[in-house]
Amino acid sequence: MLSARPFAGLAALVPMVLASAALSSAAWAQRADSGEGPGRPPTLDLSAVGEVQAAPDMARLSIGVSSQGPTALAAGRANAERMAQVMAALRKQGVADADIQTSSISLNPDYAYADNQPPKLTGYKAENVVTATVRDLAKLGLTIDAVSTAGANQVNGVTFGLKDPLASEDEARRRAAKALAAKADLYAQATGFRAVKLMTLREGFEPAPTPGPVMLAAARAGSAPTPVSAGELDIRVEVSGSYELVK
Repeated sequence: MLSARPFAGLAALVPMVLASAALSSAAWAQRADSGEGPGRPPTLDLSAVGEVQAAPDMARLSIGVSSQGPTALAAGRANAERMAQVMAALRKQGVADADIQTSSISLNPDYAYADNQPPKLTGYKAENVVTATVRDLAKLGLTIDAVSTAGANQVNGVTFGLKDPLASEDEARRRAAKALAAKADLYAQATGFRAVKLMTLREGFEPAPTPGPVMLAAARAGSAPTPVSAGELDIRVEVSGSYELVK
């Protein structure tokens, strides 16, 4: 007599086999949609840089006043008076109020130190630093001399820039894009492909204002202004892209 149990077990396995086949088909379809399946065209991941040199037409100065006094009040008052003179000198050189910005203010005690002795308070030190934007580079050296004469004893550096950098930035972008496309075409030809197809494009921007040298000297009546060399700015744009190779 034949038993029905083996047939019953086989009948139970059929839905499981069909379900497994359906899952395998779905997984394959998902890989094909994502481009992971066989036959996917090779791709190139490349980067290139576009660079433009431009003569600066503005500069930012970091100007400070450091003052000392026996008390915090005395140091603060002396510093405020000298900084007021420095600000007036900036305005006299044509620097607008909107182009003068306070960057730091500090007031700290000064101590004398000796071996095996506790620190001894000797007074207080006040500092005030402003950033001034000079929009006429012909007056840059004269401005440095003017603020030095007015009482500034810190000129921490100068950074050159462009009033309207957009044109130079866009030219750097065009050069970067052309360099990237040329590099992709070169790889395509070298590896036996007919052309390339751009898939993605990303930009990394470097405005790159460069600090210029400043020689700070005490201004004297009738002396030449402080020499300043503006040089050129390097405007850099880096692009990266993904290309699909075409047979």
